[in-house]
Amino acid sequence: MIGIISAFGASFAWTYACFIWRKNSFILEPVHINLLKNLIAFIVFIPAIFSLNFTQDVKYLIILLFSGILGIGLGDTFYIKSLKSIGTRRTLSIEGISPILAAFSGQIFIQETLSVRSWIGIIIVSCALFKIIKENNNINPRISEKNIIQNFLNSYSYSFLSVLCAVSAASLSRLVLLKTNLSPFQTTEIRLLGAIIYLLSLNKFKIDLFLFQMKYRERFRLLLSIILGTNIGIFLQQIVFKPLPLGIGWTLLSSSPIVSLLFTKKEEGKVTFEIITVTLILSFGIGLTIL
Repeated sequence: MIGIISAFGASFAWTYACFIWRKNSFILEPVHINLLKNLIAFIVFIPAIFSLNFTQDVKYLIILLFSGILGIGLGDTFYIKSLKSIGTRRTLSIEGISPILAAFSGQIFIQETLSVRSWIGIIIVSCALFKIIKENNNINPRISEKNIIQNFLNSYSYSFLSVLCAVSAASLSRLVLLKTNLSPFQTTEIRLLGAIIYLLSLNKFKIDLFLFQMKYRERFRLLLSIILGTNIGIFLQQIVFKPLPLGIGWTLLSSSPIVSLLFTKKEEGKVTFEIITVTLILSFGIGLTIL
């Protein structure tokens, strides 16, 4: 039960954080946002460093560092770029494909199995995702098929890349949680450290302290999004992967498209019946995979 509650809590925290990050991504570089948010989150969780046994768990700590680079360093940067490009709802809806990839990953690497009901859910999710991707009010019918395909690749490539990075990193995290006695608190901190090392090297070890240049209200909202989306979100995610199989855990975490409906009106102007219907169908398909 704690895994299920943690999954829904992580979804709410992550979705709200995404909404704030998207607003800031128009004036800030995604890499700078990602680096600063991880630095602050790392400082908040720094007590976890002092409880680690670096000699006994060294192999698994290295795996967690790589998981942080892949999932938080690369994955979150792609994620923020996707938020800037296609918005919160569409990004989170494309993320709905992650339970499918997670289930396959769990089956291959952790011996999880897929039921017939799960396959039905996969088909429903795929159809719903196709409808969401196809939805684009700005597409001109006279545009050539080649340009439509190019537009699709440009718009959705970051979101798909973030999914691949996140699922791969989650597989590594679950492997460590199964093989060791490391707590979600400890694994979160090590993953954040891996992401910071990667992002610092990518940014030539320069930190853009844009936070101090923001207005008080904007600064408060950004700090709140970091606490929710990074500290609480990643911590709850690690709690989810401790008791639950990868496919089931990730499916529960993918309830974000429902939460993102709360922000659709602010980003896209209106919440249409079609948006609600497709999101509910997507959610129904995701739900089938855990039954």
